[in-house]
Amino acid sequence: MNSPDKSDNFLAVIQAHKGILYKIAHAYCKDTEDRKDLVQEIIVQLWKSFDKYSPTYKYSTWIYRIALNVAISFYRRESRRKSVDSPLSDSALNMTDHSLPHDTTENIVFLQQFISELKELDKALMLLYLEEKSYQEIADIIGISVSNVSTKISRIKAALKQKFTHLKT
Repeated sequence: MNSPDKSDNFLAVIQAHKGILYKIAHAYCKDTEDRKDLVQEIIVQLWKSFDKYSPTYKYSTWIYRIALNVAISFYRRESRRKSVDSPLSDSALNMTDHSLPHDTTENIVFLQQFISELKELDKALMLLYLEEKSYQEIADIIGISVSNVSTKISRIKAALKQKFTHLKT
């Protein structure tokens, strides 16, 4: 593939899947400038890996896998540098639909808060689960077995349910 075709193809893939990049950046970075840096770093890593893309996977699977790995590394590096408590931004915590009943909106805020408190891998699992990815897709993206995905998601859901139960008591 010649360079202009490769560049055009890459840009088309990024444009079609840019929501993944922004979603991951919002989940892992508190600061707007850090989010921009993370998106840029993800795009650089995607470009470096573009020749190695295997059509056996969907582009979204390939992008999630690279983006989450870059985001986790970026978050670890930045949290050591800045001692950040929560990787979710305040705006991400306030992504609620005001047309929903108050109880639902409040529950969404609590869910986002609880997810922000999870370990990096568990947070990535829940982001993908909430994106309604199949367990097989999640396994392909994260690089663990389908049964491990199932077990981890069950445990996370149980822990989240427990946190909601404690809110009501």
